[in-house]
Amino acid sequence: MRATRAARSPLGLVCACGSAGKVSCVERLDSAFPKKRSSLLQILTTGHNCVFKKFRTMDSKKEPEESPDTTSAGADSTTTAVPMEETKPSSPTESSQTSSTEPGLLPGETVVREGKAAILFPSANEVFYNPVQEFNRDLTCAVITEFARVQLAQRGVRILIPGEKDRVVVQLSEEKNGKVDQETSEQPENEQQMEEEGDKKEFITASVGERCEQGLHVLEGLAASGLRSVRFALELPGLKSITANDYSAKAAALIARNAQHNNVSHILQASQRDASMVMYEARGRKERYDVIDLDPYGSPSPFLDAAVQAVSEGGLLCITCTDMAVMAGNSGETCYSKYGSVSIKSKYCHEMALRIILHSLDQRAAVYQRYIEPLLSVSVDFYIRVFVRVKTGQVVVKNSASKQALLYNCVGCGAFHLQRMGKKMSQGKHMKYSAATGPPVGPSCEHCGQRHQLGGPIWAEPIHDITFVQKVLSAVSGNPTRFRTSKRIEGVLSMVTEELQDIPLYYVLDHLSSTVHCNTPSMLQFRSALMHAGYRVSLSHACKNAVKTDAPAEVLWDIIRCWEKSNPVKRERLSETSPAHRILSKEPTLQACFEIREDANPQSRKRHLTRFQENPQANWGPKARAKAGGGVSSELEDKRKQFQGKRKKQITDSSQLKSFPCKKFRKGTCTYGDKCCYSHEHEQETEEKMD
Repeated sequence: MRATRAARSPLGLVCACGSAGKVSCVERLDSAFPKKRSSLLQILTTGHNCVFKKFRTMDSKKEPEESPDTTSAGADSTTTAVPMEETKPSSPTESSQTSSTEPGLLPGETVVREGKAAILFPSANEVFYNPVQEFNRDLTCAVITEFARVQLAQRGVRILIPGEKDRVVVQLSEEKNGKVDQETSEQPENEQQMEEEGDKKEFITASVGERCEQGLHVLEGLAASGLRSVRFALELPGLKSITANDYSAKAAALIARNAQHNNVSHILQASQRDASMVMYEARGRKERYDVIDLDPYGSPSPFLDAAVQAVSEGGLLCITCTDMAVMAGNSGETCYSKYGSVSIKSKYCHEMALRIILHSLDQRAAVYQRYIEPLLSVSVDFYIRVFVRVKTGQVVVKNSASKQALLYNCVGCGAFHLQRMGKKMSQGKHMKYSAATGPPVGPSCEHCGQRHQLGGPIWAEPIHDITFVQKVLSAVSGNPTRFRTSKRIEGVLSMVTEELQDIPLYYVLDHLSSTVHCNTPSMLQFRSALMHAGYRVSLSHACKNAVKTDAPAEVLWDIIRCWEKSNPVKRERLSETSPAHRILSKEPTLQACFEIREDANPQSRKRHLTRFQENPQANWGPKARAKAGGGVSSELEDKRKQFQGKRKKQITDSSQLKSFPCKKFRKGTCTYGDKCCYSHEHEQETEEKMD
């Protein structure tokens, strides 16, 4: 209970620590954020033990009696403060963004609720936020949880997740009935070992929202509003500290307010510095971070060199790339300058983008005698996300060249071939390394006679750790109420576990049939034909109609030739130099069987899991970059709306066409003079038709 009432400050504010809110709190702000002091005062940043509130004039009624403070702002706090009104965590069905009139909000601010976090957001676009990436943040929480379970078990710490007891009960009941589900029977081995050795060794239990002294150090280099870091503090157990960094002063101030608003200041610290410098200064072994999360607006390439040095031994790197236009082949030269790899515009561009970023990470880590182990790599919506562990070992780094490969892609039929950059051979206890031999293709494609494009190098090893992915999948499916996007996480991870891990890239069934201008067989028929021929085949989470198989391109075209015989193409319309004519002119050496097999339909498809969801909302793609002065460019928004569906809804009304002058006006030969507009030729043709 407070001994005295709070004093009124000259600024019209009440400080809960009893001071006037102008000396002690400002000094703390200056020490935390020395830049732009005036802007910080305007947005009313909270101090370490102080909470600013708007001064409210009271009527003749008496002020209600204040209740004692039962919450602690942090582990080190000793003074009693009046807390903000605690926000309730959002339910899975609650909307993600709502207008709010809660105490402590500034005019025009809203509260964004996601997971257990309630984040204060300004109305202007001063700090970047994209609600569509909730799946990204949910998946990150699920992955870090399983990573923490493995890492902390070695330190004698057991983590507790709310709702996981139900998963264990279901598992035991299924074992009694003789039906053990592989997904829910993945009880963490580390916890079982700790329970068995409970009498011999004491262990510590870490719960959500509590600071664990033996826990993980987490860094979010580009935190913006701090939403991701606040969710980490509220939803992930076994954390010692979270550093939420952003170069923007307004973003750093907002992070501090959100940490106080969610009562996680004892775990979460805000930082306003350059992300690269924060990581470069943490290169020492004792200062490294166990988890580093980088989710930039665009390319993460400027931060990769610092990230591979600042992560601890066996630590986790979480990287997001949203510059898909560059990584998917639109600008191969730009992709090379950023990631050291040439991208190719192809049907498998999304998986190739994943392998490009993995190649870049491994290449930069190898400079410091470190290497990567991919745990999970996904292509979702308009971005890609990779989770990799970084380890140190000079001997393993020598294998780096043999893990990379150049890519030969045919521009006619889309057949591709990989060429490893290095070669290794085992000689007893030693490994011999040599240069690879190649190329694997001739001057022209053997199937259609077209030329090849050269791309890469790319990561040619598996991009997932199936054992780890199955643990994440088991935890999410066993506790579906933990995340709002649990169904989609379960669907994507189920497809990941079904992929062929040793087969890079994939073909697209629609593209194979369109190359020869024939009808497309069903996915089950085509998969069955490959399996009847003795080859392995799987889908891919990166593309809906993907065909990932170990069959060579010649077998695929033989199957298409057999399908074309029952669905003939009018060959007289095909040009003799076209890929379709050259492919169909050859007789198939393999007689394909299109009888549908039962095992051709994967489990994720049988169970009707959410694998490829529809667009979540209108204009759901990448949002506009946050501005220093706030606000979104109205021209950009108008331009997006103008070009939405421009091919389906073509403009025919001349009044809606462009109104800037024509080319003749620039030369001075236009007869319309000052009334010239780009659409006058269309108007003249219309008048002539009317006459």
